[in-house]
Amino acid sequence: MAETSIVEIKQAAEQKMGKSLESLKNDLAKVRTGRAHAGILDHVMVDYYGSPTPVPQVASVSLADGRTLQVQPYEKNMVAKIEKAIRDGDLGLNPATHGEVIRVPMPALTEERRKDLIKVVRGEAENARVAMRNIRRDANAALKDMVKAKTATEDEERRTQDEVQKLTDKYIGEIDKQLAEKEKDLLAV
Repeated sequence: MAETSIVEIKQAAEQKMGKSLESLKNDLAKVRTGRAHAGILDHVMVDYYGSPTPVPQVASVSLADGRTLQVQPYEKNMVAKIEKAIRDGDLGLNPATHGEVIRVPMPALTEERRKDLIKVVRGEAENARVAMRNIRRDANAALKDMVKAKTATEDEERRTQDEVQKLTDKYIGEIDKQLAEKEKDLLAV
């Protein structure tokens, strides 16, 4: 096995932390707030000539206003299928068809539902923090192995551990920022 260098250990740690942060951002984006956003229908699948297809691939999804989505199918015969797919999706949405346009009003969140969603996003953020700490632990273990194998000095190990800790702190700070923004969104009435 080829020897890994201190630089490679730091790069791998930073890369993994970046991926964990992206994953958290994607998970938080899926949690619905009271406001409408076009991305909410990205995971709703509609039967398009026998194959499940995401709604944005068979229709134009736009904002009619702050609480309503407007879905304009590319083909007239898809209106009923898209409406059914949105209704049957697990988003709790109730679309209404007006001619060839489907309007999807976003229901206001109840106080209880907001509290449940805040618990969910806090859990997601904590999972991301744990992932960051695991990445730090793995990097530090790799450094210890290098010192044992005498491919790095203890001074290099200490200095690199400090740098990995700073990386960890930076990414955990970013996680906390993402969490605070999502909580603010959820509490906005």
